[in-house]
Amino acid sequence: MRDVTTAQPRQDLAGRVELDVQPTPLALLLLGREADPKSERGVECPGDLPSPSDPDLVARARAAKAKLGDKVFILGHHYQRDEVIEFADVTGDSFKLAKDAAARPEAEYIVFCGVHFMAESADILTGDDQKVVLPDLAAGCSMADMATAEQVAECWDVLTEAGIAEQVVPVSYMNSSADIKAFTGKHGGTICTSSNAERALNWAFEQGEPGSTKVLFLPDQHLGRNTAVRELGMSLEDCVLYNPHKPNGGLTVEELRAAKMILWRGHCSVHGRFSLDSVNDVRERIPGVNVLVHPECKHEVVAAADYVGSTEYIIKALEAAPRGSKWAIGTELNLVRRLANRFAAEDKEIVFLDKTVCFCSTMNRIDLPHLVWTLESLAEGKLINQIQVDRETESFAKLALERMLALP
Repeated sequence: MRDVTTAQPRQDLAGRVELDVQPTPLALLLLGREADPKSERGVECPGDLPSPSDPDLVARARAAKAKLGDKVFILGHHYQRDEVIEFADVTGDSFKLAKDAAARPEAEYIVFCGVHFMAESADILTGDDQKVVLPDLAAGCSMADMATAEQVAECWDVLTEAGIAEQVVPVSYMNSSADIKAFTGKHGGTICTSSNAERALNWAFEQGEPGSTKVLFLPDQHLGRNTAVRELGMSLEDCVLYNPHKPNGGLTVEELRAAKMILWRGHCSVHGRFSLDSVNDVRERIPGVNVLVHPECKHEVVAAADYVGSTEYIIKALEAAPRGSKWAIGTELNLVRRLANRFAAEDKEIVFLDKTVCFCSTMNRIDLPHLVWTLESLAEGKLINQIQVDRETESFAKLALERMLALP
């Protein structure tokens, strides 16, 4: 990590050396006093937010939404707070929501209650006359931030020097920035979701000579590893981990040439918290419990679970579960609590896999005050927090997304 301060020595009148410590741009960014336009993290929210304690927030949200009518279409990701989901026109995972937005060309404003990369995907897939708005620009994604365009370009140079770049097909998870999606499209790769990762990898390995093709999987190492090992029958030794913070990714040329899967060192901060101890503990506490986890979890957690699947899979599995069944769910807490409340009447016991409460902190930045401020601003004709992807990036990113849509 880069230094967050700089120190210049100076002498006082007595001849003693003092350090004049000055914060660097990174330190100021972390403190919320500067902005980085190339980062997914925003730090400013222009305008006045309603107080979180304002008792009229719900009424104000309803009034602003009613005033906007068909001009606004609100998307709510599964991991959002209940107070936000209440006002969503549709709910779903990131790709479903982006497709839902594209299917509503009459909506002038797409208010995406999610995180930055999701709003970028919606901007890529919607019409030029539609405006995608993110209620809080600071709602980024730690996983997406773990792979920058500069880092991935450097990785490709490493693969080129190793003499294997022509054999490598990039496959990027939906949870990535528009820049990474564009890189993927430019280099002949595809995007995947947690639902179709197996199909995406099978497609990628069919693009070159049998037995010689490799995949660079971005940015979530766990989804890549779990899919390769569980679904494609690879061994853990077939996978190597590329660390963008080490020279040559921390790998030798021989390791790169021998690998089938080159996994980017990225992960979800929520799903990465679940451990084998979490699984063992819940089995001891709740006899007969079914452990159901998201494939972004660590490999040892996935291996120990009873069921593994995407957010949509988790919801459908609980819908189909018999009355009286018990479930421990390894995914974001907002969704788990919502599902527990939904199925309580059917006597389905649904608990969070880990005893430690863990929300997605960036997803939770979208709250009712930010949504009210957004809707009222739009109702007054003020366009705020618009997410726009430049034309070239959009073109290559869309190419990668279209390859995903065409997967067999």
